[in-house]
Amino acid sequence: MMDPNQSAGQSVYQLAMGAEFGRLQPELQDYFSLAAGNNDGGAQVGIGTGVFDVAGCPRRIVRPLLRLASLDRSLFPEYGRDVPFRIENRPGIDSQARPFLTAVRTLRFGGVIRIMEDTTWWEDAGDDGARGGRLVDSLGRSGLIRTGLSCGAGDDGRMRLVSRGTALAAGRLGVPLPRLLDAAAFTEQWWDAGTGLFRIRTKVLQRQFGTVLEYDGAFEYRLEPAAPTPPPRSG
Repeated sequence: MMDPNQSAGQSVYQLAMGAEFGRLQPELQDYFSLAAGNNDGGAQVGIGTGVFDVAGCPRRIVRPLLRLASLDRSLFPEYGRDVPFRIENRPGIDSQARPFLTAVRTLRFGGVIRIMEDTTWWEDAGDDGARGGRLVDSLGRSGLIRTGLSCGAGDDGRMRLVSRGTALAAGRLGVPLPRLLDAAAFTEQWWDAGTGLFRIRTKVLQRQFGTVLEYDGAFEYRLEPAAPTPPPRSG
């Protein structure tokens, strides 16, 4: 269990990146600094609303599997353009004193509404300090699927995130999926000064099928007061 004082007021991304966090665009630093207890004790939630130029699964053969995954709010099978969406970011501290951030994305494909959610934890390595830990991302409401998450600042100040090493949750441990079934997600987010909006681009790549999920669009973002966040399910 990590020392709560070590992570007080710091987001999971600040803990993961250390001094590199300061290389992000100032607007991105504001976006990724959302944490429990970093605003004079008042709980906040981040709300983003915008439109994806494109979103969903471009591979028809994979869509039946993603339809099953949508029941757990981890992925979705639709594919469309000009898709309105909303993202809600909620920070918290779990029962093991680990900081986390839960993101819930709601997408509207015409008359179909899809929800995709994940929770990112900071797991401290012990006495090695913040740089000795790691980020773990759990997908869906159940958190059954977990991946390792790395993040870094590009030379242009953009945030780059890479998710690899898919595993089935088994308490604090994970059972790795065979490489044949594994996938990797690549995300880039930045502030577009020309439009005054955040932009995000994500692709999920699978060894056999190529791009199995993607979304690319722009959104505005604000902070609002929120009720305390209940801890998510964790190992």
